[in-house]
Amino acid sequence: MLGLRPAVPEADGGVGAPLTALDATEAVGTVLEHWLGAALDRTRETDALFAHDVADRVSAFAQRGGKRLRTAFTWCGWRAAGGSGDADAVLRTAAALELLQACALVHDDVMDGSVLRRGAPALHVDLARKHWAAGMSGSPESFGVSAAVLAGDLALAWADDLLTETALASPHGAALHREWQAMRGEMVAGQYRDLHSQATDSSGVDEALTVATLKSALYTVARPLALGASLAGADERTLDTLRAAGRCAGLAFQLRDDLLGAFGDPARTGKPADDDLRSRKLTYLLAVAVRLAEARGDGEAAAVLAPGTGQRSPRTVDRMRAALERVGARDMVEEKIADLASRSLRHFAATGAEPAVRREFAELVARASGNGPHRGGEDA
Repeated sequence: MLGLRPAVPEADGGVGAPLTALDATEAVGTVLEHWLGAALDRTRETDALFAHDVADRVSAFAQRGGKRLRTAFTWCGWRAAGGSGDADAVLRTAAALELLQACALVHDDVMDGSVLRRGAPALHVDLARKHWAAGMSGSPESFGVSAAVLAGDLALAWADDLLTETALASPHGAALHREWQAMRGEMVAGQYRDLHSQATDSSGVDEALTVATLKSALYTVARPLALGASLAGADERTLDTLRAAGRCAGLAFQLRDDLLGAFGDPARTGKPADDDLRSRKLTYLLAVAVRLAEARGDGEAAAVLAPGTGQRSPRTVDRMRAALERVGARDMVEEKIADLASRSLRHFAATGAEPAVRREFAELVARASGNGPHRGGEDA
């Protein structure tokens, strides 16, 4: 144990039923609150202004949370590999993932120019408003973007600090850290491929799947499963099987997010429903629609979905939505999601996980892919 920590539950034993993935997503909030409290104290000692303007915002954003799917999948990976007893290292790893997610979202909103996140102004927008309200010199927008980049950097530094502390205290720390290193590299590579595809006006299905895999599938499900399993001392065969299950489930999650990005309700998702179409962001949904429009000779759909200059108008976005449905892309993506979810469950079953853990994983996949009771909803 490194320093004082809040009491955390155990996966089995004690009074009542064994802890579940849902319990873990609730418990990780306590771990985050405790660790971030100490981190904020250190930041205030470094510089009070930075702590007030930036660190406090990062802490609040991370704790506001989304679905916390990464926490739940980390828990499932640990349990699938036979993990039981003291859950401290698992919850701390999950908390590090939540901080890494905060970094990713803050930077992603800057790069995409998104104004809304988790039902509130995106961090760069909030910081720009602070600049304007304080009557500072220079551009509020430029200040907001620059400060948000630093906020994302701080979230990443905190995530690395927490993961490193956890790895150093674990007998399986080396394996845990290897998974973490791989995940960070994949996440950044995926973000660059996303930017590159937009700059080159790509419409390729393979390119869209590459971006979705690197930027989301591995980072959202495959690596969290492997991180949890690493803490249980999983062998390479189990890790490979879990990564395969996670890759399928993670792709299903991203394809659902693509659909929400085009057809979702901002009141439920907490983010705009036209950003992807307005900027003609390469998604699997868009790439499939372009291919279908060309195959069916639908010139109108092909034209409205084709690359162009600048942001699309609201009227053009509406035409794009209509084209996505008319050529059958929306239905095709729904079928792909269902297939990926089914394949994910088959891979996970091959780990030999207990029936209760398999049921939990199935519920999580249904939730992530939008086929369960929590279809749609807030970001992860």
